[in-house]
Amino acid sequence: MRMVLLGLACLSLISATVSAQYIVVPGDADGDMIVSDKEIELAEQSCDEGKITSDELEEIRHIHEAYPITIVDSADRVVTIYKPVERIIIQPTSSYEPIWILGAQDRVVGVTNTAKDLAYTWLPGIQNKSSIGEYKELDYEKIIELKPDIALVSNSGIETKKIDEILEPAGITVVGAEFVELETFDSELKNIAEILEAEEQAEDFLAWRNEYINSVKEKTNEIDPRVRVYGEWAHVERATGGKTSAIDSTIKVAGGDNIAGDLDEYWIVLDPEFIMTENPEVIFFAAWEDMLGLTGYYVDNYEGAMQFVESATNRTDLKDTSAVQNGGVYVLDAGCVLTSARNFVPTLYLAKWFYPDRFEDLDPEAVHKEYFEKWLGIPYQGVWAYPQASARSREWQG
Repeated sequence: MRMVLLGLACLSLISATVSAQYIVVPGDADGDMIVSDKEIELAEQSCDEGKITSDELEEIRHIHEAYPITIVDSADRVVTIYKPVERIIIQPTSSYEPIWILGAQDRVVGVTNTAKDLAYTWLPGIQNKSSIGEYKELDYEKIIELKPDIALVSNSGIETKKIDEILEPAGITVVGAEFVELETFDSELKNIAEILEAEEQAEDFLAWRNEYINSVKEKTNEIDPRVRVYGEWAHVERATGGKTSAIDSTIKVAGGDNIAGDLDEYWIVLDPEFIMTENPEVIFFAAWEDMLGLTGYYVDNYEGAMQFVESATNRTDLKDTSAVQNGGVYVLDAGCVLTSARNFVPTLYLAKWFYPDRFEDLDPEAVHKEYFEKWLGIPYQGVWAYPQASARSREWQG
């Protein structure tokens, strides 16, 4: 294993242009990874002579017409795809749902244990995928053995560069795609949809999703002052998200004012005095299923969430806030908050909790159910929010 990584590290010193030469493109006779008009003629001749099949010729024609495809990925890197993507591995836990939404789950050949055994035990087909190590400790030897066409990786500049240096020389194209921020989800999904040739599916999903987001924005844009909100990662006391974090974007789109929204840190543990001084009117806890068991697909009651809220509201830094005094304390599933494919659903819950009179007919649970069944292809179940937001009508038009 060590020798394999050493060899790959040496190869990584070769430029990106040269390392791309490890990619084999059907029909490319001169090694430039582009199928030219002349090479199409050669392929047709080979087909006539029985050297390639008619299906192989059609594949070459398709590559000639549709490739290369160049995008700027979520890590701000220029990435070029030279042939259809048939095999995918995924590193970021938040990038799994978008691939299922695009209907490309059958092309996924490798998944992390983090996704397979913790975050997405319920995702259709994931248990049949090969394991590629942990999210933060990938098994590069296994990844190379699986021969994926692309690897979806974290947006972190250092992390992306490290993975790129190891995998590119093996002919694996590395694409930054983390799917965390609500505001960048559309562009990220369109990028991945383009290289997977799944643009129509992406457009259909975005139209459905954005109808709800836009309806919330329309009803909250003119509100002033906004509800003061504190969101906490439930597994670390007083841990929250500052500017550009998933917690921050979810609060803002729902029409709230994040009390930590002016802080530059993506993740920060606040001083108790800060929370007490800011005096939030609403508090929500984002809880990870595998850490606390309050929410998740296989959770079938609210007992854990109820007990957690009861304990949290007795904390010195929270007990005297307006949120606790007025019963404005809630629990949301952390996976929903962090994964931008689905974090529009928490915005619906939050909007309902922030401004119940404006959203009396909104039913976040019904929207969430439709998301699971229509876009992920799995029956809806579990506990994802507490207390449950209800609606006078199951049909919400915004």
